[in-house]
Amino acid sequence: MQRFFSYIESRLSGFYSRNEIKSISHMLLRQIAGISSAQIYADKDTKITDYTVNELNTAVDRLANGEPVQYILGCCEFFGLDFKVRSGVLIPRPETEELVELILKDHRKEKIQLLDIGTGSGCIAVSLAKNLPEARIFAWDISPTALEIAAENALLNKVNIDLSKHDIREYETFTKDSRQWDVIVSNPPYVCESEISEMEGHVLNHEPHLALFVKDEDPLIFYRIISEFALKTLKKGGCLYFEINSHLGEETVRLIQSYPFDSVRLFQDLSGRDRMIRAIL
Repeated sequence: MQRFFSYIESRLSGFYSRNEIKSISHMLLRQIAGISSAQIYADKDTKITDYTVNELNTAVDRLANGEPVQYILGCCEFFGLDFKVRSGVLIPRPETEELVELILKDHRKEKIQLLDIGTGSGCIAVSLAKNLPEARIFAWDISPTALEIAAENALLNKVNIDLSKHDIREYETFTKDSRQWDVIVSNPPYVCESEISEMEGHVLNHEPHLALFVKDEDPLIFYRIISEFALKTLKKGGCLYFEINSHLGEETVRLIQSYPFDSVRLFQDLSGRDRMIRAIL
């Protein structure tokens, strides 16, 4: 096993930091070789079968070609739960866990109707459904692939979610004029096209651009549309939550404050970057 650590570091040192390589190594050993974290730390001389070595080598080759480890393994962990992921759906990020935690802090014991717009893998909706057993959770996405994976993740984690294919940009064509939501949450596309050069290759070349990018001339398009939708469909006192581009925190706050919400608050993530907004109607 020690030889594997040396091998993967030599293959990936130009692509990932040492800490990232260590994390990836542990993920591969757990998922492919079936070696627990305790075994990895306790016995670095554990033998690995030739068949497993071949599987690990194949995975390392794919990593060296820039493919994300989550797509290679077909899974990832989010908010303490297991999620299936594959090409065509955005890989859940740790920052989004903080958005889930914020919503749970505000609504943990409430019986609410909640809508997740642009659900992707379903990581937000599933995590909330798992921790809000009295809530009714709805999730929308424009991508059939995302909805398929979200349904698999709801089944995997034994929760019920009402999934629908909708393009929020066309909400006026399918939304009834009724105030039905207690909470609306969205982690919409927010990476500006001008930021593409700053992105890592394994993200840019493999994750769905539809879920990532917005045009520079209108970077807050989804925040504007979803805010307008929320004004028409949130119940009085209802909450709207966003994950945001950390470079556009103040701009996003000003946009949402231009609508008649009673309260708009900006939150930072654990790294101190502007990351979440909560607006109360």
